[in-house]
Parts: sequence; C-alpha cells; structure tokens
Amino acid sequence: MTIRIDWLRGCGTALVTPFHKDGSIDDECFKSLVERQIKNGVKILIPCGTTGESVTMSESERFHIIRMTVEVAKGKKAKVIAGTGSNNTAATIDFTRKARELGVDAALVVAPYYNKPTQDGMFAHFSEIAKSVKKFPLMFYNVPGRTASNISAETTLKLAEKFENIVATKEASGNFSQIMEIIARRPKFFKVFSGDDATTLPLISVGADGLISVCSNEIPKETSRMVENALKGAWTSARKIHYQILDLMEANFIEASPAPCKFVMKEIGLLEENLRLPLVPVTEPTRKKLREILKDLK
Repeated sequence: MTIRIDWLRGCGTALVTPFHKDGSIDDECFKSLVERQIKNGVKILIPCGTTGESVTMSESERFHIIRMTVEVAKGKKAKVIAGTGSNNTAATIDFTRKARELGVDAALVVAPYYNKPTQDGMFAHFSEIAKSVKKFPLMFYNVPGRTASNISAETTLKLAEKFENIVATKEASGNFSQIMEIIARRPKFFKVFSGDDATTLPLISVGADGLISVCSNEIPKETSRMVENALKGAWTSARKIHYQILDLMEANFIEASPAPCKFVMKEIGLLEENLRLPLVPVTEPTRKKLREILKDLK
C-alpha cells in the first residue's frame, strides 16, 4: 500500500533560482524568496525543478540550493520536495540518495528526457529508483512537452501499485483523459498534482490533490488560496481567484519558463532578471503583455 503522507496536499511552489549578473547564485535573495513563500501560505517547496533552471546547475550548486531550502523550511514546518531526476538512471539514484541525506521530505523525479524510453523503459527506470531509496517518498514529474516522452496512466498505476514509496505524480501532460484515469484507478493514498497552473481548478474538481506551481513564485498568497478553497469545496471563491489570475498563469508560458516569471518577479522587486543560457530574457512584446497583466492585477 502507498505510504500515507497527509502533508502532501495543497499548493507547492516550483522555486525559481535567482542569479547574480555574473551567473552565480544569489543566496540571500533565494532565502528571502523561500521565506516569502512560507509567509504567504505555501507549505510545500520544490527546489531544483524546471522552474529553478536545475539543468544548467552543477551538482554542487543543486545541493547548495536544496540545503538552503531545507534550512529555511525546517524552522517554519514547511516541507521540501527536491528535484532529483535526470535521463540517467544511475545518476538519478545517486542524487536522490544524497538529497535524502540533506533532509528533504521527498523527491520529484522527472521522466527521462531525450532518451525517449518505451513504457517498459519507464517502468524499469522508476523501479530501480524506488528500490534504491526504500521508504523515501517519490513523486513522478510527467511533462511530455519538455521530455519528449510520456509516462502513461498504465505505467504510473503499475508503479504506484508495486512500490509503496511512489506516492504521487505531478501531471503536466495536459491529457485530461490520462489524468482522470490515474485519479480513478490510483491506489489509496496515492496523490495527483496538477503540473500546470491553469488546469488546477478543473483537475481538483475531478479529484486531484493540489498544484505544483510556477505562478505562486509571483503571487503565492493568491495561488495557495485558490488551491485551498478548491480543496475545501469553496468553488465560488476558488473560481473567482482562478479567473483573476488566469492571464498571468497562462502568460508565464508565452516564452520558455521561467523567463516570463523572472521578468514579473523583477518588475515587483523580488529579484534581478538573470537567467542562465540557453534561456534569455523575454522579448519586448512579452514584456509589454506582462506589464499590462500586472497593471490589471494591481
């Protein structure tokens, strides 16, 4: 049976990584951003995911980010799910074990990218990881738009049934039929999270358990409140917030994330707009669009 994890519910933030102009990590800014998340109602923090530009970081930098997140979160009783996945099974196992030693509460493991494994390959990949970190909670991250490979509902469910420490999936496939099949057939205590801000409300309405968000980097209070209201069945309130922030949720993906999000955060004084190549700052038409959205949001 899937390990029961009561805290695994609600709004989690896929944290951005602030950089100095020279490309180095801005430690003080990062810690202040984590503090801001917790202060505004976010209780699940996800460092070193896509939004954190983890693929452009060295292993030591990723450990540094995870360590800082844990240090801030532990004193505030927030939970940390570290991004540990890659397209190399052995490397993912090694990194996941090391992240566990740093005190994280769970790991977010993305589907292998570039390799394009079959479903049998997916099953073997995640099986080896689950066996290597017994009792340690793992969340899949299914994002075919970035990985070029999909974790099917059948594969997700087979893995969830076989391994008690495979406890959740972050679904960013956009395939509602697939996601609803997982929700309908999942084992008890297995959680399903939206991996796309704009689809969160409809997915919670059919049984999803929360959101791993980009938008909550910018507006954590509003995003977490929308999710909590939906989970409580306060649909009128949740729907009102959803439509208030929908333009921003969608605009965060006008260009490659997290570039739009970092521009917005720069505009509201949270960080410097620095990204690591091959990502670059957003274009002028996108800046104009985002400024208009911010003006409407006041």
